[in-house]
Amino acid sequence: MVSLKEIKSAIAVAIAAAFGFIIALIWKDIIIGAMKLADLWQEGGFSDVNALIIGIVVAIIITIVSVLGIVIISKWGGVAQK
Repeated sequence: MVSLKEIKSAIAVAIAAAFGFIIALIWKDIIIGAMKLADLWQEGGFSDVNALIIGIVVAIIITIVSVLGIVIISKWGGVAQK
């Protein structure tokens, strides 16, 4: 039978992975947007440098919140650090 500790650990790992995917996807959009401004990408992107700067600031804030979420959920789930 599966224990509550194992369930909490599995949930914590899944949520931490979701936060990691959010971080990766946001930074992917920032990189593509910057490449579009430099005419190195064809679709998507930012309209100007100010939009890129705002995007970077938002990405940093979301990254910080996501990392804090990973730390909190890892402590809740008792996920062992290696």
